Amino acid sequence: MANNSYSGVKNSTMEANHNGEFNCTLKDLRSLMELRGTEGITRIEESYRDIQGLCNRLKTSPVDGLSGQPADIEKRKTVFGQNLIPPKKPKTFLQLVWEALQDVTLIILEVAAVISLGLSFYHPPDAAGGVEDENESEAGWIEGAAILLSVICVVLVTAFNDWSKEKQFRGLQNRIEQEQKFTVVRGGQVIQIPVAEIVVGDVAQIKYGDLLPADGILLQGNDLKIDESSLTGESDHVKKTLEKDPMLLSGTHVMEGSGKMLVTAVGVNSQTGIIFTLLGSGEDDDDDEEEKKKEKEEKKKQRKNKKQDGSVENRKKAKAQDGAAMEMQPLNSDEGAEAEEKKKANLPKKEKSVLQGKLTKLAVQIGKAGLVASAITVIILVVRFVIDTFWVQNLPWIKECTPVYIQFFVKFFIIGVTVLVVAVPEGLPLAVTISLAYSVKKMMNDNNLVRHLDACETMGNATAICSDKTGTLTMNRMTVVQAYIGEKHYKKVPEPESIPSSSLDMLILGIAVNCAYTTKIMPPEKEGGLPSQVGNKTECALLGFAIDLKRDYQAIRNEVPEEKLYKVYTFNSVRKSMSTVLKMADGSYRMFSKGASEILLKKCCKILIANGEPKVFRPRDRDDMVKKVIEPMASEGLRTICLAYRDFPVSDGEPDWDNENDILTGLTCICVVGIEDPVRPEVPDAISKCQHAGITVRMVTGDNINTARAIATKCGILQPGDDFLCLEGKEFNRRIRNEKGEIEQERIDKIWPKLRVLARSSPTDKHTLVKGIIDSTVAEQRQVVAVTGDGTNDGPALKKADVGFAMGIAGTDVAKEASDIILTDDNFSSIVKAVMWGRNVYDSISKFLQFQLTVNVVAVIVAFTGACITQDSPLKAVQMLWVNLIMDTFASLALATEPPTESLLLRKPYGRNKPLISRTMMKNILGHGVYQLIIIFTLLFAGERLFDIDNGRNAPLHAPPSEHYTIVFNTFVLMQLFNEINARKIHGERNVFEGIFNNLIFCSIVFGTFVIQIVIVQFGGNPFSCVALSIDQWLWCTFLGFSSLLWGQVISSIPTSRLKFLKTAGHGTQKEEIPDEELEELEDMDEIDHAERELRRGQILWFRGLNRIQTQMDVVSAFQSGTSFQGALRRQASNSSQQQHDVTNVSSPTHVAFSVESGSGSFVAFPRAAAATPPTHTHTLYVPSEE
Repeated sequence: MANNSYSGVKNSTMEANHNGEFNCTLKDLRSLMELRGTEGITRIEESYRDIQGLCNRLKTSPVDGLSGQPADIEKRKTVFGQNLIPPKKPKTFLQLVWEALQDVTLIILEVAAVISLGLSFYHPPDAAGGVEDENESEAGWIEGAAILLSVICVVLVTAFNDWSKEKQFRGLQNRIEQEQKFTVVRGGQVIQIPVAEIVVGDVAQIKYGDLLPADGILLQGNDLKIDESSLTGESDHVKKTLEKDPMLLSGTHVMEGSGKMLVTAVGVNSQTGIIFTLLGSGEDDDDDEEEKKKEKEEKKKQRKNKKQDGSVENRKKAKAQDGAAMEMQPLNSDEGAEAEEKKKANLPKKEKSVLQGKLTKLAVQIGKAGLVASAITVIILVVRFVIDTFWVQNLPWIKECTPVYIQFFVKFFIIGVTVLVVAVPEGLPLAVTISLAYSVKKMMNDNNLVRHLDACETMGNATAICSDKTGTLTMNRMTVVQAYIGEKHYKKVPEPESIPSSSLDMLILGIAVNCAYTTKIMPPEKEGGLPSQVGNKTECALLGFAIDLKRDYQAIRNEVPEEKLYKVYTFNSVRKSMSTVLKMADGSYRMFSKGASEILLKKCCKILIANGEPKVFRPRDRDDMVKKVIEPMASEGLRTICLAYRDFPVSDGEPDWDNENDILTGLTCICVVGIEDPVRPEVPDAISKCQHAGITVRMVTGDNINTARAIATKCGILQPGDDFLCLEGKEFNRRIRNEKGEIEQERIDKIWPKLRVLARSSPTDKHTLVKGIIDSTVAEQRQVVAVTGDGTNDGPALKKADVGFAMGIAGTDVAKEASDIILTDDNFSSIVKAVMWGRNVYDSISKFLQFQLTVNVVAVIVAFTGACITQDSPLKAVQMLWVNLIMDTFASLALATEPPTESLLLRKPYGRNKPLISRTMMKNILGHGVYQLIIIFTLLFAGERLFDIDNGRNAPLHAPPSEHYTIVFNTFVLMQLFNEINARKIHGERNVFEGIFNNLIFCSIVFGTFVIQIVIVQFGGNPFSCVALSIDQWLWCTFLGFSSLLWGQVISSIPTSRLKFLKTAGHGTQKEEIPDEELEELEDMDEIDHAERELRRGQILWFRGLNRIQTQMDVVSAFQSGTSFQGALRRQASNSSQQQHDVTNVSSPTHVAFSVESGSGSFVAFPRAAAATPPTHTHTLYVPSEE
């Protein structure tokens, strides 16, 4: 798996003289792997005689593989390179500091501070009208210096943050990477090793669903088909045989069959690695040719997000093909989707995260308001000062005093900028990042490995889950519990003596050779435990059956090794059976088949009876057997598998093996077995939780309809007496297609609301169902669908779904590649946990919004009116930065890390159109805002009388700090602190303290902020414009702060329904709102990104400069670039083409670091104000967790 974490690799241009003892150079092997098909075979014959010759030169054995000795492995790594691709260098800390400095608002503050600092050293002559006295002017430099210092802190904190996030993201990639193992043969033993450990000369076993980790040459293959579209762009599956095309390439998918390959190129020398290196080297060249080359390479590899050029052609193929083409154009290859219908009903685009769109829109709106407020503040301050000085006081403009006047203007400008800093909600993206990152980290413990960050949030809105049966709802530990052999139905595994020996021998031989050789039963890991099953679980059940019959299947496999199998028809979703042909000693052939009983019995014309002899098996007999044997087994929830054989006598000559229809007929049935796969004990409870949470669970399975119905009833998907549908794939297709065989949405709409079980379904049916539910307009809300899948052919459905869950244990690489979340324990109840976390993310963001908007509104109004009335902002620039820090960085940490509770599952999903700020939240925001403003203004205009202190209003330019303004500042901060506790509840609950001690981060932040506030007020002095307060004054401030909790109770007593004037806010962009001409522009994009649209409309450059909104996109794009070998390709491609930022915000903050040096009074942690376009970052105060 290739990601951002490859360790160093030997340079790919190794010379022949380094090749040690191998009679084969790196260059030879590289040039060999660049050839395809017959050219490759010719080269092998010319240079090495045959593949055996190549094995000899590479000192390996096609049967036993490498010896596996460490010295040999190391030497191979030295000569041929490691199976790693070096990562892009991470940005250095200084680069990150430089990027943090690019922030527009920070630059404005820096310039203003420098001017203020410079001017403060200028002393005007006394004629200036006594603007300031001697000791005041000495303190003049402090404000400028304090702002500069705070800017430096902000920059350092931001840079440190980004640095730690990058480090953590790489850690996550490493973790995903280490989990990917591959099967190789070393020293005659089949072992699993991490992909990075594969070396040239290894013999690797490949099977259906694998993503090839290196280039190689086929040694032996059974019906092997490869999807090479990721390298060539061709969607047709390529058949690989020793005679025609034995070349296997890294990064391609095994779609069918199995086999063994000799690894010939790894890491940067493999085909994928070479493309990767080209992309890497072309990054700095702005040459047009380079660009074109890159684009071409990109097109080839970005099969996940890019449409192929030949999409029309591919679309036609897509209908015939299950997997590849659909995976390449998951949104355009929909069957029967006419162009008009697309335009009318739905955009053929996948929409980006709903939450992101809503937040962006909201942040842009708030940013605009803040900008207006700050501009008006500056204008009013300047105009008042000019009128007051030159007109009311009638002072002349004295040339020597110009710097003093400029100093006033600079001060006003700084006040304006600080209003803007407080108004712009750059904590929004940060809160999303932290909340998602925290959730992702915790979800790991709940067995959800999240590959795309926004999947976590989407899951909270899920309204439907389409789940597989095997392994997800059941334990995927299969055992044969019933059998029908020799015309007798055994309700438990029969004794071997009761079966005729000829039938038993035939049965055991059939099971041993006609199950994949990679499937085996191993001794139990713990003593007294169950034997461990390796490989396909259905085959494990059959091998277990052979062991129960006291026979040894391994002895037969040793006699008939895999190389001696004459032909293998591997299992696929079309055949629904597997067959293996053996060549007998007399020249005849015998074929063993196994598969779904009702399918295989139709192909049987004989059956073995009690004496072991075959007798004729007519359709009538088959119907009897279905009624008496198969249906009773199925109704008990058993899977029924038929085992059969067929002999091809010598006299008939060699059959045409490619004509499958003729080969797979005239079988003789040996037996039918019933396999039990018990329901996981925790599943019924998890499903009932889903149903209470307003989520419909549907089961989509390839099993018999009776088996499916029985399991669905056990799980609680079907309740007795319910009026729900259970359909088979054929019936489902008949109902949804019109006379021309085209799928009609109206027909699907009649079925899906009641459909609960879809049995005997193909992957295409699954894709059709998911697409039908997502595109449906019957329900008032658009359905949000989650899908689980494990097979290669589930890829299209997983991609089409809003959230795709792949199985971590049973899932193939292809399924994992297409998914958003990997269930590391394959368990349905983990999906319920994902729903809980998703809903929690949404609520966390809302809590943060409720808190932040209250502070925003109050701080802006206070600064604005204060400045207008008293010519000075009651909250000074440095104080504003501290308030901004509390409300942005710390609050987002505190509120975004609330753990989820079961109560989240007691409400229905919010749906995609629910506003971020509900009316209840709006009531809280306005209620608390009004209360805080009343208190602040009372203190501001009557505080000196209430507390019997000096009036702090209308102070001269560099006047020392006053007690009056210190009390205003202190009360303001304490009110925010207590309101943070109110903000923990957003649905109008009364008990705001419920579960507060479960969130240590919250408690420590509130407590920590309080301590720092004490330090700032008591020891902050001039830089913070504070004076130490007395105990009495502190108690009053604290009481006023605490009273916001009491006020909160008053607000929650007012029923929201009475307040008709309250509006909601933070709606997403509706599709109908997008004008046609913009839709046309959007055609070129892969996804509708609401955030981008909003920004495009809102005077892009200025707002991008102000809002660090792009942060969320950064995080999401980092995660969306996937976490696999191809993911790495895509990431590299997108990085080079879009110059995207690769510092990713995948952080899991667990500690907050801040320090106050009380001696010097310098405070070391401020949030950044807002960001400039190219680097898009956030800022949290944050020490990475101890991973």
